[in-house]
Amino acid sequence: QVQLVESGGGLVQAGDSLRLSCAASGRTFSNYYMAWFRQAPGKEREFVAAISRYGGTVDYADSVKGRFTISRDNAENTVNLQMNSLKPEDTAVYTCAARVGSMSRERLYSYWGQGTQVSVSS
Repeated sequence: QVQLVESGGGLVQAGDSLRLSCAASGRTFSNYYMAWFRQAPGKEREFVAAISRYGGTVDYADSVKGRFTISRDNAENTVNLQMNSLKPEDTAVYTCAARVGSMSRERLYSYWGQGTQVSVSS
């Protein structure tokens, strides 16, 4: 079992930055591929970014590429999402997720956090 707890959400203005963190506890963190998803009101959960077990490979949704950066610290058992140049359409609940086996853009992750709200005003 892996427990995931997100933090760092909030209300910001368009153009601002936020840094989300996800703290993991339980099993060996480096065993897991990690990802961030988001869900806006009335919409399905969508992929944002993913990172391989040791951070050598990352993947981003086109909508955030060039603005968001995913990173991880296996010594601290954390995965982070640095979000720059935020837009109102980035408003959503952001959730981190973990899985073994491989990176994926699909919602095929075994463990999910509770999420943290990000709201961007225009």
